[in-house]
Amino acid sequence: MIFKRFINRSRTGTCKLCGARSNVVSDIIGYCVDCIRNDFDKVWPEIEEVHKKSRREFGLPEVPPRNPGGIFCDQCHNRCQIGEGEVGYCGIRRVEDGKLVGGRPHEGNLYYYHDPLPTNCVADFVCPAGTGSGYPRFARKAGPERGYKNLAVFYHACSFNCLYCQNYHFKEYTFSSRKITSRELAEAADIWTSCVCYFGGDPSPQILHAIKAAKLALKKTQDMPFRICWETNGAMSPKYRDIIAEISLKSGGCIKFDLKAWNENLHKALCGVSNGQTLGNFKELGKLVPLRKEPPFLIASTLLVPGYVDYEEISAIAKFIADINPDIPYSLLGFYPDFKLKDLPTTSREHAVKSKQIAESKGLKNVNIGNVHLLGDNY
Repeated sequence: MIFKRFINRSRTGTCKLCGARSNVVSDIIGYCVDCIRNDFDKVWPEIEEVHKKSRREFGLPEVPPRNPGGIFCDQCHNRCQIGEGEVGYCGIRRVEDGKLVGGRPHEGNLYYYHDPLPTNCVADFVCPAGTGSGYPRFARKAGPERGYKNLAVFYHACSFNCLYCQNYHFKEYTFSSRKITSRELAEAADIWTSCVCYFGGDPSPQILHAIKAAKLALKKTQDMPFRICWETNGAMSPKYRDIIAEISLKSGGCIKFDLKAWNENLHKALCGVSNGQTLGNFKELGKLVPLRKEPPFLIASTLLVPGYVDYEEISAIAKFIADINPDIPYSLLGFYPDFKLKDLPTTSREHAVKSKQIAESKGLKNVNIGNVHLLGDNY
């Protein structure tokens, strides 16, 4: 079984709109990447229903609520208007007795654990934990921080609905009554903890809790390097974007954006929502990159979804990043079929290598291939 897990399956599919036999077409999505990009109005109703069904299975709202009399939530790009007894798109924010609750500073729906460093972090090829970058101000060692640990914080909510989510099981716990306070989370950091990474799901729906816990932990560990890092879809509201940027800049932490696709139509097909705010937030944070060159402050990654996140997407994303600052590190990640897109193969080695070459040709100076153990020989 372990051997089969990493074999790249060769398959072809037929697009239901153009009829072309593509190298890779998911039967779940049903359409090729070109039709999604160019004939979105024709293909979206059916793809949208795939997203809605995947959310109904977990009791999550099918679309962001827009109740005319509801309370406005400002924590992410979905800008939900939540009526009495309703929940936001993330499943965390809700209205009870006329008040917006859930996702507040003192309560977090999450689990956490300690990871020995260096760990399997998207940024490990440039961050202090994996390289010692920023030593001695921001790192405990001049090289990899072996002997220390990371406080990994997994939030059980997300503002996206990625059909290939590698951690989709969090949706089962979104409505869990078990809460961890920001103080309890901060206390989990001890003298051997050199960084915390917020991920999930995504930190955005519970960003108030993450910010509060980060501030408490930094106060507790102020006599030693302690970094606050974020692994996110980047769709938080700008005012919270600026707060987490300040925290990470001062602590030596990084903000890692998952730039899932460039084309907005493709992004909606894969993730259910627009990427407009993600790209806008990334561009704004890019202005801060020169303020701290080591360790890198802003990092981007893209999952190489076979058949969909193709060379055209990588070329556009890489140009976008390079135009902001060519020093921003970029990691291309191998894909493993999961959640609703289990019918896709793993990323081929050729796909990964050529994508790296394309990204570098656009001017990026530090391009990495991650999850290399997943790469197959071909489609």
